[in-house]
Amino acid sequence: MKRHNFNSGPSILPQEVLRKASEAIIDFNGLGLSILEIGHRTPWFTEVIEEARALVKELMGLDDTYSVLFLQGGATTQFMQVPLNLLPVGGQAAYIKNGIWGTKAIKEAEVFGKAVTVGDTSDRNHSYIQKNFTVDEGSSYLHYTSNNTVEGTQWHSLPAAGDTPLIADMSSDIFSRPAAFDKHALIYAGAQKNAGAAGATIVVIKNEILGKTGRNISPILDYQRHIKAASMLNTPPVFAVYVSLLTLRWIKDQGGLIEMEKRAQARADLFYAALDQLDVFKPLVEKEDRSLMNATFTTKNKDLEAPFLELCKQNGMVGVKGHRSVGGLRVSMYNAMPISSVQALVDLMTEFDKSK
Repeated sequence: MKRHNFNSGPSILPQEVLRKASEAIIDFNGLGLSILEIGHRTPWFTEVIEEARALVKELMGLDDTYSVLFLQGGATTQFMQVPLNLLPVGGQAAYIKNGIWGTKAIKEAEVFGKAVTVGDTSDRNHSYIQKNFTVDEGSSYLHYTSNNTVEGTQWHSLPAAGDTPLIADMSSDIFSRPAAFDKHALIYAGAQKNAGAAGATIVVIKNEILGKTGRNISPILDYQRHIKAASMLNTPPVFAVYVSLLTLRWIKDQGGLIEMEKRAQARADLFYAALDQLDVFKPLVEKEDRSLMNATFTTKNKDLEAPFLELCKQNGMVGVKGHRSVGGLRVSMYNAMPISSVQALVDLMTEFDKSK
């Protein structure tokens, strides 16, 4: 049975990346050693991480005023590491609460200082993006989640931060479209959506924002220490970084972020057009704020949800069930998703709609 992988993360990877990664497990670059066996301080791996770092900057159009780190702990660790490194003692930061991940980020920031919520969409179950808000001039930064994986909303323009440094959790839409990356002071993302395999976390930092908190930071959590050590402060996730390198190469070879956005829009247009016209299903997000990566919806009759999920299972549709915290249905359409899989799902939804 052909599988169609709509998992939200870890998620679909390009077949070319999977093939090259599997070959490297047996023999990395003809060395007679597995990628799993080489030392992280050898020239073999140093070349991997340096090329990956360079490709991140190239795809984002960033210069050497930015540093790129490959860390561990996922975006969840960054919820803590960002305020630890950027929120001054006695200071405050502004946060936008557009979903579960923004909410978790706020809770972590409150450990280190005052986290002011300037935008909150919980009044409507985070089904829209609140674009009008005010950021206090005393805020050290404004933090937002560019794409809300659980709720299915996405920022399609930058939040109005004024002169306040902008921080973005881009875990689920990084490298899916061109963006004003240079308008950000810091960007972080777990790699397991569009940028590789689980285990690596990409952090992009404008160097000038560091070293201003007035607090002692544990070395292993200090961005400046990681930059100085070139992400080698401890053993990096070697294989995950290599998969990120392969994925970044693939993105570049396919035409870069312009091509990724073109494909993302085509997938989303196909899916949402069907969702809006079928009688059985109901979208959960305002049209203007719908995510190109994660489409959330439900059945109008809750009793039909289980039969639809069973039909998906029978037809090789993986990962269609919604996040455990909100339920419903969700399909994730990341960079490596072929539009043929979206078409197969749309055909199945149409068939289900006609049968009810």
